[in-house]
Amino acid sequence: MDKKKLKPSTSSSSSAPTTNKSKNSSTGAASKSTGENAVVSQPVRRVIQNFLLVWLDANIDASNDDFKTSIQHLQHIVASITTFTNAQECVKFLNDIKNEKIFMIVSGTLGQQIVPKVESWPQIDSIYVFCGNKSVHEQWAKKILKIKGVHTKIEHICEVLKIDRNRCDQAMISVSFNGLDPLFMYTQLLKETFLEIEDDDANSIKDLVDYCRLHEDIPKDEIKKVQTEYRDHTPIWWYTAETFIYPMLNRGLRIMDIDIILKMGFFIRHLHNHIAELHREQQSNKLAMPSKFQVFRGQGLSLEDFEKMNKTNGGLMSFNNFLSTSRNRDISLKMFARPAAFNSNSVGILFVMSIDTAICTLSSTPFVNVIDVGFFKDKEEEILFSTHTIFRIDRIERIQDDHTDRLWQVNLILVGNQDKDFDKLTVHMREELHEVGTGWSRLGQILIRVGDFEKAGYLYQLLLEKASCDGDRAQYNIQLGTVYAQMGEYSKAITLYQRSLELKKVALPPNHPDLATSYNNIGAVYDSMGEYSKALSSYERSLEIRKTCLPENHPDLANSYNNIGSVYDSMGDYSKALSSYERSLEIRKKFLPANHPELASSYNNIGSVYFNMGEYSKALSYLEKTLNIFQISLPPTHPNIALVKNNIDRVKKKM
Repeated sequence: MDKKKLKPSTSSSSSAPTTNKSKNSSTGAASKSTGENAVVSQPVRRVIQNFLLVWLDANIDASNDDFKTSIQHLQHIVASITTFTNAQECVKFLNDIKNEKIFMIVSGTLGQQIVPKVESWPQIDSIYVFCGNKSVHEQWAKKILKIKGVHTKIEHICEVLKIDRNRCDQAMISVSFNGLDPLFMYTQLLKETFLEIEDDDANSIKDLVDYCRLHEDIPKDEIKKVQTEYRDHTPIWWYTAETFIYPMLNRGLRIMDIDIILKMGFFIRHLHNHIAELHREQQSNKLAMPSKFQVFRGQGLSLEDFEKMNKTNGGLMSFNNFLSTSRNRDISLKMFARPAAFNSNSVGILFVMSIDTAICTLSSTPFVNVIDVGFFKDKEEEILFSTHTIFRIDRIERIQDDHTDRLWQVNLILVGNQDKDFDKLTVHMREELHEVGTGWSRLGQILIRVGDFEKAGYLYQLLLEKASCDGDRAQYNIQLGTVYAQMGEYSKAITLYQRSLELKKVALPPNHPDLATSYNNIGAVYDSMGEYSKALSSYERSLEIRKTCLPENHPDLANSYNNIGSVYDSMGDYSKALSSYERSLEIRKKFLPANHPELASSYNNIGSVYFNMGEYSKALSYLEKTLNIFQISLPPTHPNIALVKNNIDRVKKKM
């Protein structure tokens, strides 16, 4: 763990890391309908879908046969349904939803009261008025864009709901933009991580089935089907079929849900390998695509992501899931892009993607024509790309439409990993992550690097519990210790680091570089705790080992010099701090690309010393270099960006 003088504020909570789970609670007249039409008092966590259905009507009677039949119809489309008879309790529930989109059925009378209050909320996707007097309620309903009709029969709502669900699923795929989303830097490494995991397929299927049975919003017949028929169908069939597989995977990759990703890792690998295999076959037979061709994808894009896209125009973006596209422009435009343009919280996007098959081959970006392979037998002329495909944004232009000004065409050019600057950075990231291992361990390290410490801690705790050898236990103790250190729980971090060190001392020679890493990590925690003499002792022991076993310009030596500089800086010995920081920067410049976050750390630390020495012009120069890199490599809301900006303001006031 490389100690940095600039640190975000941390939590001192003593609780163990847990994954970020959506816990949507309500009180009073709410009920949750499950796949067997049972009604429970509290909504459960939504796992398999990116959306849920809320039904508000003061006259709902759960014992009524018509109501039960209506629920059955609706659950063929949306598994998770929560009903309310009280408007205030319903509004509170809606307000608490953060990670899902909401479809809402509402009676005419209650709808007239609450829809104007909630229709602008971004989590509300579509509203359906269900009443006995259509003409009366059409008068107010027609003024609200999110209302998809006034209906007197539940079957009519089901027809519209199914279309909206498919459109919503299409829009919920995660995208990231180079320079604005830190996860983009790890796009290819995430893909490699998922594909290199070697799970036992039989046990993996069993684990997935057992996990799904814990969640009441997954239809039991679908779980049974996966358990008994998984090997009877291809991965592409399962991905395109109307089961929980697609929405569950989509959700897991969209919000980086560790539980879902752990359980579906085997399927990610199976699906990619199937696409790659068919790609090789199809490119050598009559199904081969031309060497250069276009595909289309229509979807809604949030206003936030659309703003990011405009800022990234000419730059790179990634679709962080398997990517479904169509050869049919009209289907993409009329069924998906245009309807999204009438949602006040999104814009409608028609992606026009230019594909060069030579680039696909060079960048290991396989695609497949799903004709005769997918569940729907190619009704949409679908071309399916493997996960985490990267494009360059070529052009953004408005599509003329008499009824909306929120419809846009975005021309993309597939680049895969053939962008030189991005590829260079990826190579360095890959080398840095190599030392932590592969597969799940690497995924945890990526989560640490993008600041998602709770998810990383949850993952490493699971891995530690399953570890079968001391080598793995030592590694997972280190990574879990790093998570606790970043969260400010230093006593736990020290305990884990020392436990790892003792395991390594038994297995390794006294000057092994892994021992140096352990001493370095222990020193970093003591430094954060203000115990500088202990920190310096640990750092110097780490440096001593590294000097004996590493070349003179090795990255780990740069980290040691940086950390020793940190202690001297904290102790007020600025000349020694500056000397150590500059030695660290000198080494880092030799092997890191110019936009690497560790260079930002060095620039920041040197700027901090110059500030303390009263040399404000030099301090400002280094802090501005820090800010430039952080704005590329960290999300806009990351606390380090705010801290650097604040430090720059402090320097300017001194000048």
